[in-house]
Amino acid sequence: MADVVQLRLERMAEELEDLSKRGLFSRAELDSIVRNRREFEFRLKRPSPLKSDILAYIDYELNLDSLRQLRRRKILGQMKRNKKRNRKWKKSISDWAGVKRILGVFKMGTLRFKGDLELWFRYLEFCRERKDGRMKEALAQAIRYHPKVPGLWIYAAAWEFDHNLNAEAARALMQSGLRSCPKSEDLWIEYLRMELTYLNKLRVRKQTLGEIVPTGTDKWKDENKDSFMALNEERDGNSSQDAFWKKGLLMLRVIYRGAVEAVPESFELRKKFLEILDAANLGDTNQLKQEMMDNLRRDFSKEEGFWNWFARVQIGDVKDLEGLSRDDTVSKINKAVEVYEDAIKTLPTERMFSFYAQFWHDILHESGLDEIEIDFAPSLFKVYQKAELAECLTEKLACDYIKSHVQIGKLEEAREVAERLCSGTHFSVSGEIWGLRVSVELKWATCELTPIGKEKLESIICLIKCAAEKVPVSETEDLWLLALKIFANDKGYFEKLVKLAIFAVARSSGGGATVAQLEFNLAFVGNDKNALANVRKLYESALGFYSQDKELWREYYLMETKMGTSETTNAVYWRARKTLKTDLNST
Repeated sequence: MADVVQLRLERMAEELEDLSKRGLFSRAELDSIVRNRREFEFRLKRPSPLKSDILAYIDYELNLDSLRQLRRRKILGQMKRNKKRNRKWKKSISDWAGVKRILGVFKMGTLRFKGDLELWFRYLEFCRERKDGRMKEALAQAIRYHPKVPGLWIYAAAWEFDHNLNAEAARALMQSGLRSCPKSEDLWIEYLRMELTYLNKLRVRKQTLGEIVPTGTDKWKDENKDSFMALNEERDGNSSQDAFWKKGLLMLRVIYRGAVEAVPESFELRKKFLEILDAANLGDTNQLKQEMMDNLRRDFSKEEGFWNWFARVQIGDVKDLEGLSRDDTVSKINKAVEVYEDAIKTLPTERMFSFYAQFWHDILHESGLDEIEIDFAPSLFKVYQKAELAECLTEKLACDYIKSHVQIGKLEEAREVAERLCSGTHFSVSGEIWGLRVSVELKWATCELTPIGKEKLESIICLIKCAAEKVPVSETEDLWLLALKIFANDKGYFEKLVKLAIFAVARSSGGGATVAQLEFNLAFVGNDKNALANVRKLYESALGFYSQDKELWREYYLMETKMGTSETTNAVYWRARKTLKTDLNST
């Protein structure tokens, strides 16, 4: 191994001498370069070289070559300032030896780690940037080892199309890639994009030569009659133009139908095709777009995502509505609404109603249409009402239903909705809905900016009691947090909360450990000095019912270690040990 490394180092002698002769590196620097290269060469000659060693060698040589080029430019600048124009910098071995060495390390690395795509792409990028003629060989090797990786086919086709300007070779690579990866949506999309780019280039070229007259340029045609006729003296201009578009559209249609046949279940692929075609602005593609839309409706009318996308297409980006006139805005929104209304008739599902409600939320809160917000708010409530009638109201939609009324100040309506939902069968056990109901009642009780009276406090306590009777303890954490915030400073009502908590624990199958987790979180609510004492009362009350619950004692102990003193912590620990007759830390 040492002989092989020494031979490789001796082959660098001419390069190192040239670097010294040209004044790019000093002798001390060259000695350092030799030492570093020797170390890297020995690493690579090990029986199992590491990828990190290969990358480190590549990075070192790249930095070294960058430094060489920087110093070369500096020397050339000095020569220019000294007006030594008769002296030229002729290329020599030091100008290409470094790049050759890097390519050799890359080649060795990709052969050693054939399955490492990151290394392959780094190799390809280096070949592309340096333009040294190795790209075709590197691409062929990469594709041979990874024929099922769409990204490599796309990379190869892009290189042929953009760098070599060889559309035929690029098309052949795309088609070969699709034969190897027929299900790759990225390949189909990039193939369509490439063909559209090619057609655009041909169109520009033919317009420049006068073979195709741009739409609406009759005046231009008359002014350039002589040259125009000379290029088309044996054929009619319109027929040539028609033939060009027909050929282009035929190619696009073939790609589209091939993609549909290969990946019939992908809605996203077809949607992307339509978006690309719209952005291309390539002649009259309305017929092809209509075919795509008809096929989408035929194949995906039972999918909520299709209807949501189709409705959103009618308005585009909601943020752009702000710049339109009121009539145009209303017209666009009404078109989208028509689609959504058809959708909930065809597909009355929870997800479809969620999409519809989200549409109105975006219109009201993200479009910047403040002046017409009051006009469209009732439309959002109608969506919620229809979802409720169709029994498609999810818990999230129900919460949004209540919150939407609160956001525009309709507290009475919010109370009515919350009460109706909590009284029904579907959401009567939802802790989140009950929490919202209590929150709305609190807002309503304080909306007059006067102290909350006893009657209103009693009504809130009654709501919490009702929730405790219906909702599982594991789902009422937020509700108890809210209740503690409301009543933490009122001893009488706090005692009622304790009794309600004990009642909730008693009816819960989870026992004391369930409420222990809840109480531990309650300890962190607010900055009130009595909060810790209140939480201790809850633990003590719970332990009165579940004195042998080890998990409850452990939670109490952990709470004291974080929030109490060493004295209170030790007291809980020894009480637990005495009651349970075992150590808290034992299993």
